[in-house]
Amino acid sequence: MTYSVYQHWDPLRVCIVGKSYSPEFYSFIKNTRVRTVMERIARETEEDYQKLITLLQSFGVEVLRPNVTDNYKDYLSRNNKIYPPPMTPRDWSTMVGNRFYYNWNDGLQVYNDIKADHWPNIKSLSEFQTIEEYQKQEVYEAIRSDSYLNYYDYEKIIHQIQGQGNTVISNPIRNASGIINGAQITRIGKDLYIGTAYDQNVSNAVEISKGVAQLFTDYRCHIVNTQGHSDGTFCPVVPGLIVSLVDIPTYKDTFPDWEVIYLPGQSWHKVKEFLTLKKKNKGKWWVPGEELNDEFTDFVESWLGHWVGYVEETVFDVNMLVIDEKNVVCNNYNKEVFAAFERFGITPHIVNFRHRYFWDGGLHCITSDIHREGTMKDYFPNRG
Repeated sequence: MTYSVYQHWDPLRVCIVGKSYSPEFYSFIKNTRVRTVMERIARETEEDYQKLITLLQSFGVEVLRPNVTDNYKDYLSRNNKIYPPPMTPRDWSTMVGNRFYYNWNDGLQVYNDIKADHWPNIKSLSEFQTIEEYQKQEVYEAIRSDSYLNYYDYEKIIHQIQGQGNTVISNPIRNASGIINGAQITRIGKDLYIGTAYDQNVSNAVEISKGVAQLFTDYRCHIVNTQGHSDGTFCPVVPGLIVSLVDIPTYKDTFPDWEVIYLPGQSWHKVKEFLTLKKKNKGKWWVPGEELNDEFTDFVESWLGHWVGYVEETVFDVNMLVIDEKNVVCNNYNKEVFAAFERFGITPHIVNFRHRYFWDGGLHCITSDIHREGTMKDYFPNRG
């Protein structure tokens, strides 16, 4: 049976779920204040993963997971920085129809993961081209020899997909402006919706669209100005219903006559202060020894001391995973959203992924659906 995904509300049958490091992984940390916090985050993260896995399995979903070890030295980069755990398979994989695309992210992402403190902060692929040659070589070497796919044993998952007879494509999905990952792609039958990256805008939408259309000639391709991962901006839950953080004017063209529930100021927008703090500490975040740094210690402790309770109680994330047209997994309760679910006959299942902002991934990001029952449908046949 060949795996495929044509609509992300078709019945889910096979799904990758990410994985974090275990509490034992952090045994090398000498600062007990930091180690205790990291052990708790690791423990609660896996608890929440297991809640999600149990829910998915209750619907007959086969769950696949990457492997990690408890030895931090297995994940050291060339500049002695620990690679982040394989939390978000959506960022490196996606099934479009029966074609499975997988890749480690582009040089920009790897650069930000391995960069030394004195390296410049960059936000776009064009800026990446301006860095020192030795820095580029460090990135290329990391991609070649320190592949996340090899570290985290994704190959077993890839081999399983190949064994189903799927076309497996190891090259990144590229458009005219760079690399597209699974978190930017919304699959709705004959139509693919591609979110713009942080450094893109709709002014080059035609160029972007042409690049994508060359890859997916059997689809109609559309650009949505999300300025980042589209699954963190909007979620077409079922035919006729969208939940969105922002008012994107093109919805009336891309999803004519669909109801849109707007949640301004929710999700990532509510935690900007913490994200700013996290960005400030990112250079110390994965460097062994920096856990003795008072500034870093304060950052880690502030997460449990203030932020985790705040986001558990007040933030609703549109980063949802749809199991089928009658069931959706979300992180929290929201009166307006749940009322819409009731109108559409949808049952919400709450799995509060408590540390999603600490790890940069909501319920959709920490999964990657690789098989759903169903064939391609055309929800907008008037488009031809």
